[in-house]
Amino acid sequence: MTPWLAVPWLTVIGIGEDGLPGLGQSARDLIATAELIIGGARHLAMLPEAEGETPTRLRWASPLSATLPEIAKWQGRRVVVLASGEPLWYGVGAMLARRFDPAEMTILPVPGAFSLAAARLGWPLESCRALTVHGRPAAALRREVAPGARLLVLSDNGGSPAEIAALLTREGWGQSRITVFEHLGGTKERRLHASASDWTEPACADLNTIAIECRADAGTRPLATAPGLPDDAFEHDGQLTKREIRAATLAALSPLRGQRLWDVGAGSGSIAIEWLRAAPGAEAIAVEHSPERCGFIARNADRLGVPELRIVAGSAPEALEGLPPPDAVFLGGGVGQDGLIDLLYNALLPGGPSRSGAFSPGNPSAP
Repeated sequence: MTPWLAVPWLTVIGIGEDGLPGLGQSARDLIATAELIIGGARHLAMLPEAEGETPTRLRWASPLSATLPEIAKWQGRRVVVLASGEPLWYGVGAMLARRFDPAEMTILPVPGAFSLAAARLGWPLESCRALTVHGRPAAALRREVAPGARLLVLSDNGGSPAEIAALLTREGWGQSRITVFEHLGGTKERRLHASASDWTEPACADLNTIAIECRADAGTRPLATAPGLPDDAFEHDGQLTKREIRAATLAALSPLRGQRLWDVGAGSGSIAIEWLRAAPGAEAIAVEHSPERCGFIARNADRLGVPELRIVAGSAPEALEGLPPPDAVFLGGGVGQDGLIDLLYNALLPGGPSRSGAFSPGNPSAP
């Protein structure tokens, strides 16, 4: 057994809108004795005015990761990072835990925006989808919208509620109920609510959280995340793996969270898109030589809620050079190209469900 030798030197403290008074005594003691305190401008402003000898205070750089080398210089000293609410839920705690040994860290969360919003509404957290559009496209919400679904969303800025309301209305979900919480947990807390189609507030406070109770308009056809979307859900020029074949193909490819698909000769991108819809947290790379079809793929990915799909314009095998290796491959065209199947098969990472199931050569125009 390896002895537990690491000594925590890096403390990540979740802090709410109520500032230091909302923290426990141990968290306040750690802040008071820190040699370095890191946070955003809003968090650092919550600290009392310095008197006498003070700890160094450091604001996050942009991007946040640019601050990590500076934190590393203080390794072994008393360092405190101030974070919003729950640091490991779309917070800086996750980034820090990837860079530093978690055994060297102490993480002290407080109720964050998701917990507070759910508490205000009486929504059981396990029944909600916790999401963020902070630094991410709002189009990703399209994948999550379903009748009766409850979504809790961290905003990017004060314009996010209006942007999301407009998106829902365009997509046939204008009857969805939106509640926006500004400055949750603080003295300036405020609540606004309306249906998506009736939303009129152009801008809210930048610090806001959005709760959505999804309701479809009359005539709206919800799209399942299970593989086998209707063919007319995709923009294409006829090069499309048809619905039944697509569903069977995805079953063989077995999408799982954290796994990566290469969709080679992607056409409309239907296989890669359905892979991502079926397994949130998975990755997919669509390789397509036609500029027009690359346009189809980009628009389909955005409209179907997976804007994270990576598109590589080019032909195999040249376009595959330098790509991260796949857990599964779908070859939509070029089956007869000399040596291509062997190249793709040998590129597969070990540990998939089976190398035969993880590789699926297909015909994108299959009936």
